[in-house]
Amino acid sequence: MPRYEYRCRTCGDTFELSRPMAESGAPADCPSGHDDTVKLLSTVAVGGTVSAPAPRAGGGGGGGGCCGGGCCG
Repeated sequence: MPRYEYRCRTCGDTFELSRPMAESGAPADCPSGHDDTVKLLSTVAVGGTVSAPAPRAGGGGGGGGCCGGGCCG
């Protein structure tokens, strides 16, 4: 089950809740009992490197166009 991070606007505490994705936008009460909370934007960092494929020479499309050559007419 995904975990979502929230911040209480009343006391400033940050807390996490595990809940189904269908309930991710539902209001969440702070552990101190406050109900003025906001869901924080979560980011996921994935390590590693990604390299783009080298452009193909030729292609038959006169310069590549929208799809890499030849298939767009």
